[in-house]
Amino acid sequence: MTEWLERLLGLDGPLIYLVIGALVFAEDALFIGFLVPGETAAILGGVAASLDRVSVVGLIVVVTTAAILGDSAGYAIGRWLGPRLLCTRPLRWQHDRLARAQRQLAERGGLAVFVGRFVTFLHAVTPFLAGVARMRYPRFLAFNVAGGVVWGTGTVLLGYLAGASYAAIARTAGHAAAGVAAVLAVAALLWWRVRRRRRECAAEQEQS
Repeated sequence: MTEWLERLLGLDGPLIYLVIGALVFAEDALFIGFLVPGETAAILGGVAASLDRVSVVGLIVVVTTAAILGDSAGYAIGRWLGPRLLCTRPLRWQHDRLARAQRQLAERGGLAVFVGRFVTFLHAVTPFLAGVARMRYPRFLAFNVAGGVVWGTGTVLLGYLAGASYAAIARTAGHAAAGVAAVLAVAALLWWRVRRRRRECAAEQEQS
C-alpha cells in the first residue's frame, strides 16, 4: 500500500482525480470489483487529500460520481447483455454465489442495491444482476445514489483521517514514530478487510 501511495502522490493533482475516478468506475462497472482495487484507491486518495495533494471535497465528489456511474454501467450491461454473459465460463464458475445474490435482490429489491455497495462480492455483481432482473432504473438509481454517496464519503474520509493522523504524529514525535503508526494502521486495515471477507464467506456458506 505504501508503494501505491508513493506512486499516487507522484502524480499531478488533476491526474490523481482521474486515476482514482477511473479505478472506482472500473471496479463498479463490468462486475470486476474483485480485480480492480477501487476501494483501496479511494482510501489512498483520502490520504493524498490529507497531505494537500487534492481537495478532500473534490475527491469525495469524484469518487461518489464514479461509483454511481460505474454501477449504472454495470446495470446497463446486465440489462442488455446479461443472459449471454451469465452463460460465459467465468460467471458459470460463480453460479452458486450469483444465485444467492439474485435471491437477495428478489427478496430485498432496492435495499439489496444499497446494502450490496458495502459487501465485497455483492458490490461487484448486484448492479449487473439488477439489470438482468430488469429492475426499474429510477428505483435502482435512487438506491444506487444513496449507497454511492455513503460509501464514497466514508471511504475517502477513512483515508483522510488516517493521513491526518500520520501528519500529526510526524509533527510531534517525528517521522519514525509516524512510520510505525502508519504500518500499524495499514496492518489493522488489512486485518479488518480479511475478517470482513471471512464473515461474508461464512454467511454465504450458512445460506447455501
